[in-house]
Amino acid sequence: MTDKPEGLAAYVAVTAAYWAFMLTDGALRMLVLLHFHTLGFSPVQLAYLFVLYEIAGMVTNLSAGWIAARFGLTATLYAGLGVQVLALLALSQLDPAWTVGASVAFVMLVQGASGVAKDLAKMSSKSAVKLLAPKEDGGLFRWVAVLTGSKNAVKGLGFLLGAALLATAGFVWSVLAMAAVLGAILVAVLIAMPSGLPKGRKGAKFSEVFSKSANVNWLAASRVFLFGARDVWFVVGIPIYFYAVLSDGSEEGNRAAFFMIGTFMAVWVILYGFVQASAPRLLRAKSRPEGELVQAARGWAWALSVVPAAMTLAVMMSPGPAPWLTATLVAGLLAFGAIFAVNSSLHSYLILAFTRDERVTMDVGFYYMANAGGRLIGTVLSGLTYQLGGLALCLGTAAVMVALSALASGRLRPEERQEVPA
Repeated sequence: MTDKPEGLAAYVAVTAAYWAFMLTDGALRMLVLLHFHTLGFSPVQLAYLFVLYEIAGMVTNLSAGWIAARFGLTATLYAGLGVQVLALLALSQLDPAWTVGASVAFVMLVQGASGVAKDLAKMSSKSAVKLLAPKEDGGLFRWVAVLTGSKNAVKGLGFLLGAALLATAGFVWSVLAMAAVLGAILVAVLIAMPSGLPKGRKGAKFSEVFSKSANVNWLAASRVFLFGARDVWFVVGIPIYFYAVLSDGSEEGNRAAFFMIGTFMAVWVILYGFVQASAPRLLRAKSRPEGELVQAARGWAWALSVVPAAMTLAVMMSPGPAPWLTATLVAGLLAFGAIFAVNSSLHSYLILAFTRDERVTMDVGFYYMANAGGRLIGTVLSGLTYQLGGLALCLGTAAVMVALSALASGRLRPEERQEVPA
């Protein structure tokens, strides 16, 4: 793997901390979505709860790239874990007696802090891969695929954990328990973090975060539409549609619906993570030059666009919820997850292949700012399209956004300088 044992130990420590963070991040998303839906929030109001989370992610990724370049990757990792603990503690203070407006504003602010935390931790972990992964035999693609795939599998478990906690322990005790566990992990990482990550450079300028590479910019544009296409159905549309189909309105029926929705979302993300981790093998990346992988990004995006288009037709053909439609949606969403995972894994590899070691945190920060921008667009459209046109409009919008991602991927070109030899 890497020639430096301390570098491997640093990678393992960063990855373990990232796993713990993503477990709480997934659980928190499911807790907030289902808890406030049962309080009577509309799809648009539910989407608002996550808007500041994504806006904060855009700002944070730009800033985090510079902060890590200036102060080191461990500083941004510690900050991400610490801010998430504070956000969880703050959320436990939500008062059910508050008005809807006050509750939405408060949760938006807390979710904004959580968005800051998530992207500080993500940027640290992804940048560490570029610096610590072996450069031969497709090592970079394998390492980034393992990190990204395992992270999403852990986040999927978080969805299931969040639904289970809400149904058993309730909202307040759930967020307090997660804050306690994450706080303990932060203390452990502070004590035990090995050397092996860069300490930063004092001359780093904030203006450097904006990339001058055409490939980085087109890849970022493709990422905006790719993740917008996922979140336009993932954030509000599908969970609320399944809740309407599965719940009978009773307290026991609500709990059963929580478990079923949480389980499906967890399985979806876990399988997505496994496919991501397997992407280098599926694409035969070890034996293919970078140029072929660049071209593959466009082909896989076009393949993905077919899935939401087909689901849109299925929804439009059905006069209402029906067992065959639910089965079709479940199968379609699993297919979407598998193909989406290959697209996402290719993107995660290409951003590291396109960037240089000396500006990796800058380019990764810029790229994940685009990622957060796509999630922001998808989040807003998820509530809006579901409220205006139901699930058909959600899925139709996803199909259009994937097609736009494919067009942006078509502008990518192989780099003359290759980070990973064929």
